[in-house]
Amino acid sequence: MYQYTDFDRDFLAERNAQFRAQVERRIDGSLTEDEFKPLRLMNGLYLQLHAYMLRVAIPYGTLNGEQMDVLADIADKWDKGYGHFTTRQNIQYNWPKLRDVPDMLDALGEVGMHAIQTSGNTIRNVTADHFAGAARDEIEDPRPTAELLRQWSTDHPEFQFLPRKFKIAVTGSPNDRAVIKAHDIGLRIVERDGETGYEVVIGGGLGRTPMIGKVLRDFLPKADLLPYCEAIVSVYNVLGRRDNKYKARIKITVHENGIDTIREMVEQRFSELRPLFRGVDQKMLKAIEAQFAPPVFQSGSVAAFMDAYHADPVFRSWADTNLTAHKNEDYSIVSISIKKHGQTPGDAASEQMRVMAQLAREFAHNELRISHEQNVILPHVHKSNLPAIHARLKAAGLATANIGKISDIIACPGMDYCALATARSIPVAQQIATRFDELKLEHDIGDLKIKISGCINACGHHHVGHIGILGLDRAGVENYQITLGGDHTETAAIGERAGPGFAYDEIVPAVERLVYAYLDLRTDAEERFIDTYRRLGMAPFKAELYPEVKANAA
Repeated sequence: MYQYTDFDRDFLAERNAQFRAQVERRIDGSLTEDEFKPLRLMNGLYLQLHAYMLRVAIPYGTLNGEQMDVLADIADKWDKGYGHFTTRQNIQYNWPKLRDVPDMLDALGEVGMHAIQTSGNTIRNVTADHFAGAARDEIEDPRPTAELLRQWSTDHPEFQFLPRKFKIAVTGSPNDRAVIKAHDIGLRIVERDGETGYEVVIGGGLGRTPMIGKVLRDFLPKADLLPYCEAIVSVYNVLGRRDNKYKARIKITVHENGIDTIREMVEQRFSELRPLFRGVDQKMLKAIEAQFAPPVFQSGSVAAFMDAYHADPVFRSWADTNLTAHKNEDYSIVSISIKKHGQTPGDAASEQMRVMAQLAREFAHNELRISHEQNVILPHVHKSNLPAIHARLKAAGLATANIGKISDIIACPGMDYCALATARSIPVAQQIATRFDELKLEHDIGDLKIKISGCINACGHHHVGHIGILGLDRAGVENYQITLGGDHTETAAIGERAGPGFAYDEIVPAVERLVYAYLDLRTDAEERFIDTYRRLGMAPFKAELYPEVKANAA
C-alpha cells in the first residue's frame, strides 16, 4: 500500500496546524459558525443533529493494522468507543468535541491518514473495489489508479469550489463491485489489443434525481488518465449549475447538455491539457505501482481448512457465505460482517477494530479493506489460517455468516444522527435483520441486497438495492417507500417505486410479504430475487405488497 513521503507528512502537518488555529478562533469567538463552516468542511468536520461528526478518509478502502488500531484508539479517547464505516469507504466519528478534533487529526497524521476532502464541493475520497489486488476476476489492481487520482485531486487549486461534490470510483474487474455507474466519474480497467486502459463513465449519481452513468469513452489509454479526468472536471466546473444545488451535480449537466456535447467539449479540453502533463503523471504512477506489489504468498497444506470445513457446520456456513475466490488457489478473501443481527450496520466497536487489526497482522499480510457495503475485508488469507480466524472473529462477535444475504443491509445513519434525515434507517435495518433471523430463512433466500436511506440524498444507496427503502416525512410521520429491481453492479439499474409508502410499523411486514412472494415465484433455489423480478416484473410483487391490488385483480 502507499507509504507517505516526507512531502506528504509535511503537507499534512501544516494543514492540521492551520485547522488547529481555526478551531481555537472558533472556540474563542473570533469566528462565527457561518465563518467557520467552510473551514471545517475542508477538513471533514460536519455539524450533525446532536454533535460534530468527523469523517475520516480511507482512500480506496485500504488500510493496515496499525492504522486500524489508531482508529480504535481515537474512538476510545475522543468518541464513544466505536466508529461508523460508510458507503464511501470512510469512517465517521459521531461524538467528538470540537476542541479535540485537531488532536484527532494529528493522531491520524502519525499513521498516514487524514480527513481532507471528505466533505465540501470538491473531489471526494476516491473509492475502489474492496477486493482490489486479490480478486480472481481482476484484470489489474485499481488502487494505483485510485492513488494517482487522490494525489492529483488533493488540494487541486481549480477544483476546491466546484458546483457540487464530485465522486470518482475505480474497478479493475469486469464484475463491478465499486458501483462505478452511480459516480460522477466511474473508471473500469479494460484490455484492448493487449493494452490496458479505461472505460470512462460519467454522470452517474443517486440522490433526488438518480441516474445511471453514460459511457464517455469506451477505451482511454492509461497514459491519458489524468489529463482526461482534468478535462472532464474542468468542463463540469464551467458548465455546472450554481443557481440550484439540487441541479448542480454533473449528472444534471450531462442530462441538460447531452452526452455528445459533453464529449465534444471534454475532447477539446483534453487536447489542450494533454501536452502540459509531459509524462510527469506516468512517472508518478510507476512509483505508486511499485508500492502496490502483491505480498509474497505463503505455500503449504490447506488440509486444516478442509478438515474444519467438513467437521464443523458453523464454520462451513461461514466459509460458504463469507469467503470469496482469491487469485491464488491456496488463499481466500475473507469478508468480515460487522452486521450481526440486530446491530447497527457499519458500526464497529474499538475492541472489534483491534481484533481485525491483529488478524491482519498475523494472517493477512497486514492488509485490510473497507467495503462500500460497510463491511471489512481481509484480502489475502492462506486457507490453513481460516479456522483460527473464524474462532477469533466468533469470540469478537464478528463471525456472522450473512455476507450478501438479507441481513447484510446497507443503511445510512438516518434520523438517529443526521441533520438532513427525515426518517430512521438504523432501527428498520435492525428489525429486518432480526426478523429474518427469527424466521431462519436467510440462507434459503440467498443473495438479496436491501439498502435503506433516511432521506432523498440516498446515502444508503436505496435506488440500487434489489429492495430499496426510502424513509420520508409525511406531515410529521415517518413513511417508507419501497423500490424494486435496483442493481449496483455492471448491469446497474435504478429501482422502480412499488407504490404508496408504509408506516414505520408496517415496513418490516411489507418486506416479509415481498420475500415470501419471491420464494413462491422463483423457478428454483438458484434464481436470485433480482432475477425473479426481472423475469416477472413488478406486478406479482405489488400484488403482495398491497392486498387491495390483489383483491381488485381477483
